[in-house]
Parts: sequence; structure tokens; C-alpha cells
Amino acid sequence: MATTKPKFGAFNQGETPTIACFNKATTPLGVDFSALISAMQGFVDKYVAPVWATPAKLVKSTGYVKGAWAIIFLDDADQPGALAYHDLTPDGLPQSKVFVRTTIKNGDLVSVSASHELVEMLVDPAINMMTTGPDPKVVYAYESADPVEALSFKVNGIPMTDFVYPSYFEDFHKPGSVKFDYLNKVNKPFQILSGGYQIIFKNGKWSQTYASASKEKAFTREDRRDHRSEQRKKKTLVRADLKQVAKAENGASAGRRIPATPTLSSVSRLVSTTGE
Repeated sequence: MATTKPKFGAFNQGETPTIACFNKATTPLGVDFSALISAMQGFVDKYVAPVWATPAKLVKSTGYVKGAWAIIFLDDADQPGALAYHDLTPDGLPQSKVFVRTTIKNGDLVSVSASHELVEMLVDPAINMMTTGPDPKVVYAYESADPVEALSFKVNGIPMTDFVYPSYFEDFHKPGSVKFDYLNKVNKPFQILSGGYQIIFKNGKWSQTYASASKEKAFTREDRRDHRSEQRKKKTLVRADLKQVAKAENGASAGRRIPATPTLSSVSRLVSTTGE
């Protein structure tokens, strides 16, 4: 009887990913976009890659780039076309979204949120890595910035998020025995700092655990649509639908009685060349 060989897939096949970064937000970022991308590149090169072995090349673009991962800056989840970007690029590669207006409303910096999404995407591009930990009844998600997300440091003068080291997810380390995060504020594996949280799987469902009641209260007030914590709950991740994006953005432009933005032409070209 004929047998079918299993098919395996992975986002990283030994190549350094290119990450296309493009801004669809109308809300000011609070920082020059080119300077932000440059700082994020330095963040990866000098701090993240030496620890996690996850190099990447960031490029500024006006839309998706064939064969590249993506970081998309949007106003919020209600921006026309925002949800049509879905979970993956049109090629089925990893992507992250930075919701600018939502971030600012929460009192956070866009640069910190963007670097947060970047490091977590590099460490766990498929949003499926998890591990055991101090509680044998709990599985812990490999989220590298959540436990320390209230802390930041500057790269090229621009604030970037603190992040945990691989040792953070290794429960055999004794307190204070090794470095657990870049800023050296974490003292032991799986410790959550006061402004952070941790995504866990317990009793058959995903949830969060917090180090402080104030963080839990703030978290519940946030608009979490299309965040990694929500994507982790899905059985499958969906590719971006650029036809839906273009239709929504064109409709919004028509409603404002202004021409479509120049970036839509690049979206249309990508739709025609990818067959999406």
C-alpha cells in the first residue's frame, strides 16, 4: 500500500529573515519612522541576536515585500482594512502589528511596543512555542517581552523594550545564578515583574497571570484584538487578504472624498503579482 511522506514546514530554514516595516497609521508615531527602524535594527544586532541567535534585516517599505516577514503600523483594530491583514503575510510568513493609537491611549511608547512585537516575533515566529515551568499543571508561552514589558532602555536614543533571556524559561536555574533579562531586573526563572504578565495554558484554555493587581486591571481595559495573546488561541493562522485591505481602504478614502493613498498602488501591484 502506498504511503504518504509527512510534510514539515518551518519559518526559519537557516536564513536571516528580512522584515518589511511599513506605516499605515495616520496617528503620529512620536518618533521619526526611519530613525525607529534604524534603532530596531540596532536592537536586534547588538542585543537580541547575540542572546537568542535570531538575526534579522529590517527594511522600510510601503507594503508587503515578497518573501519577507512584516511589521505593520496601524492606528487601531478599527482602522479600515486593519483586520484583513490577519495573522500572516500573503506568503504565509510571520508578521506583527503595532497599533499606534491604541498604544498611545494606553500611555505607552510606540517604539517600545514595536520592539516588543519584534523580539517576540523573532523568538517565537509561529506563536506556538511553550514550555513547562514551576507549576506542573501549567504550560508557559515563550513570550520574551511580556514578563518585563514595563521596562525599557535606549538604542540610538530611542526607547526599546527589555526582554528575557533563554535562561528565563529554564526552571533549573537557581535565583541569581545567571542573567535572566537584559536589564538584569529578573532574579529567577518565570518571575514576572510588577508591570508585566505571562501567558499560560491551564485547564484547557489560554489565560494570563500577573504580578500585580494594577497590571491585571490595566490589561483587562486594553483592546487586545489581533494581539499575539489572541492569535495563540487560534487553531490556524490566516494569511493577509490584500484584496480585502484595498477594498476597505479605498472605501474609506472615497468616504473622505480624497484619492487613495500612494501605498495602495503598491498593494494592488502585489495583489496582481502574488495572485492573492
